[in-house]
Amino acid sequence: MVVTGAGPAGPGTAQVLALDSLVRLGRARRVSSAACGRLPIPEGMAVPLGWDAVAVPARHGPLLLPRLPRIGCVYAGRTEWWWIVPRDSDVALHWPAPARYVRGALVPDAPDAPGLIHRPGDNVPYTPPIPLYLALCHVTGTAPAWSRPLSA
Repeated sequence: MVVTGAGPAGPGTAQVLALDSLVRLGRARRVSSAACGRLPIPEGMAVPLGWDAVAVPARHGPLLLPRLPRIGCVYAGRTEWWWIVPRDSDVALHWPAPARYVRGALVPDAPDAPGLIHRPGDNVPYTPPIPLYLALCHVTGTAPAWSRPLSA
């Protein structure tokens, strides 16, 4: 995308923005104002990729655990379980309903804030997103997006 205006070379010059910059700007703009805080990462854990979260109804949480090869930090509230995933784990994935992908792992203002119910044995808080996505598809009876027929 080319943006015109007063760029570093002076008025009327064009500034080129890369696609990844535009995606980041769009995502930052869409962060929910209803969120009150970010799910905390336990002390001593490394988050080199940043973190987002996938929220699922609490009834699905126990069904997902045995289907995952690795489980990162998981938080639970009365109505939802929250799985920590690397930032941008929604790129090219359409998470199946009723799951919600939450950029920035921002939790809504609620009386029962989710608490940590699982911490992995190492210092990495992430649940791998592809196995989590596939497990969610299985539990919700949804075909993964890449296996659905295309329509013209």
